[in-house]
Amino acid sequence: MRIAVGADHRGYELKDAVAASLRERGHDVLDVGTNGPDSVDYPDIALAVGEAIREGRAERGVLVCGSGVGAAIAACKLPGIRAAICHDTYSAHQGVEHDDMNVLSLGARVVGDELAREVVEAFVRARFSGEERYVRRLAKVEAMERGNVEVPIAAPAAQGRALTTDG
Repeated sequence: MRIAVGADHRGYELKDAVAASLRERGHDVLDVGTNGPDSVDYPDIALAVGEAIREGRAERGVLVCGSGVGAAIAACKLPGIRAAICHDTYSAHQGVEHDDMNVLSLGARVVGDELAREVVEAFVRARFSGEERYVRRLAKVEAMERGNVEVPIAAPAAQGRALTTDG
């Protein structure tokens, strides 16, 4: 699998460790930087990883910043990019299987090298399930992405099921 990796100045060391692990497992890695401690804005890196996926130069991406939060937020602003912070293996594979996540965001100040490698491996091994309910939910997310902001999910009462407060 071809995987784009990128990090800001807070995450470049973890990015390098993750990239090396991916290469050891036979993946093709597209490193979009940064490669040193000089300050770099995480939105620029998120854009580089996201564009690599959108342009077909990579199938998935891994972003690393200090917490993982900023990079994930920035990446999700790009149409077609579904990024999430995952600091555990369950979320990493479930995000792909159920939500078709294509970018994993990690916090270099949150996880160590070994856990990051395990999380990335769970992310890379996972495949979108294609089950109808997940496809339906993803279609709603994509509609929201295109600016269709009608309420995508009706409240239970609106669906004819009143909620009760008595046990």
